[in-house]
Amino acid sequence: MVLLRSHLPTLLVLLLSSIFSFSNSASIEENFIQCLSFYSDKAPPFSSSIVTPKNDSFTNVLDSSAQNLRLLVPSAPKPEFIFTPLNESHVQVAVICSKKLGIHMRVRSGGHDYEGLSYVSEIETPFIIIDLAKLRAVEVDIQDSSAWVQAGATVGEAYYRISEKSPVHGFPAGLCTSLGIGGHIVGGAYGSMMRKYGLGADNVLDAKIVDANGRLLDREAMGEDVFWAIRGGGGGSFGIVLSWKLNLVPVPETVTVFTVSKTLEQDATKIVQRWQEVAPNIDEELFMRVIIQPASTANKTERTISTSYNALFLGDADTLLQVMQQKFPELGLTKNDCLETSWIKSVLYIAGFPKDTPPEVLLQGKSTFKNYFKAKSDFVRDPIPETGLEGLWQRLLEEDSPLMIWNPYGGMMNSFSDSDSPFPHRNGTLYKIQYLTLWQDGDKNATKHIEWIRKLYNYMTPYVSKFPREAYVNYRDLDLGMNKKNSTSYIQATAWGNMYFKDNFNRLVKIKTKFDPENVFRHEQSIPPLPVSRLKDRKCNKWG
Repeated sequence: MVLLRSHLPTLLVLLLSSIFSFSNSASIEENFIQCLSFYSDKAPPFSSSIVTPKNDSFTNVLDSSAQNLRLLVPSAPKPEFIFTPLNESHVQVAVICSKKLGIHMRVRSGGHDYEGLSYVSEIETPFIIIDLAKLRAVEVDIQDSSAWVQAGATVGEAYYRISEKSPVHGFPAGLCTSLGIGGHIVGGAYGSMMRKYGLGADNVLDAKIVDANGRLLDREAMGEDVFWAIRGGGGGSFGIVLSWKLNLVPVPETVTVFTVSKTLEQDATKIVQRWQEVAPNIDEELFMRVIIQPASTANKTERTISTSYNALFLGDADTLLQVMQQKFPELGLTKNDCLETSWIKSVLYIAGFPKDTPPEVLLQGKSTFKNYFKAKSDFVRDPIPETGLEGLWQRLLEEDSPLMIWNPYGGMMNSFSDSDSPFPHRNGTLYKIQYLTLWQDGDKNATKHIEWIRKLYNYMTPYVSKFPREAYVNYRDLDLGMNKKNSTSYIQATAWGNMYFKDNFNRLVKIKTKFDPENVFRHEQSIPPLPVSRLKDRKCNKWG
């Protein structure tokens, strides 16, 4: 067992920090290893947990969980090294040593950050990556309807372990099963049961976080303000979340899934317009998203628009058919379209795995989506008229490989106020739009595709939320604004902060100022602390 000296009283930890000094002639890696060894007793050789660009395995480790290939091109900044902690105390000493050494750190749990902020630093060098890939334990307590899940585990691993213990328990988080649960929940964590149970962040009971001083804190120790902030306030601003205690929710033994596609030639425009009115208001047991993209026409000489209605219903097919016949007959859903299955197999279906894929595939934790891409997001509060949809289709047909996903809100999401968590996109939201453009030729034509999605985003301005135009923090978009090198400006950060968090941004700033006043945890869109001159009384900082 590792005996971490930072478990000693805080004053003694600070004293030890002042005693230890680094060698000016040693490399950053050598100093880091020396510091780790100083703070840990009976630890394994830390050199085996560190990979540098000199190691043959460096590229494989760096690329292992990174989803957006756009951020892995040769020109993208690379870390000095990647440190993979084997236990919680290793994360604590890594924070202490990074701070002592003055080296910038990025933290990666699942690698799904759309702008690569967990493994690329555009604004500060040198930097290191703390990769939580080895911290992926899942401990399920069915009697308590809860589970402790470490940050490096994927949501798919958590789902599998829950279903392994009970076929009638689940958790309302992401549709993509390779999401790292650490970074997923800090952004809110929506999924196919959100209309029934809310977000993943709404169903967290406790958490463990390492703060800027290397202390390991649970909910009671961190306080309710910080616990509020890490459930939707975005990753990389307050500390390193090591694990979540999840509140498991009931799921029926039999659920139903379906996918029905309609093209423009099959009246897709009118059906989509009707979906906008139906999907947010239909029974909360039904989550019915729309996946929109160009497709070949029957003669394969031209392209049309395909709209695929991809759904999970928490009940049997007969009940679903009754609901759809009453509320959305325009789709023409039939019994043959429906597949009755278990909740865990519905996870595989919604995630796009081939039919008959065994649930054990979820334990591999591998992403099925690795592309060069750029993404954006919007929230819609009023239905888009047919003329707006027709203009949208026209623009989608101009791009090589665009994709849009519309996720319905309503149901339980309307029961939360905007301030219940930092995630403010609640009552009154009809649906969320995710825009994507994908390509395969590296950074050769990246500019063309990025310019296209920016123009599409501008076109959508009249049809989406306003004052502010809202965006989803887990679909990071650096077009909205960035912190500058070594400078996190409150004024500049409000540009994107208000879009992600609305009025909750100011509360997040106040919590950041108290909990991490030195801005140890920072990145291109991290929450800024107020400058020291604006603090009324630093001595009153209850976190010391």
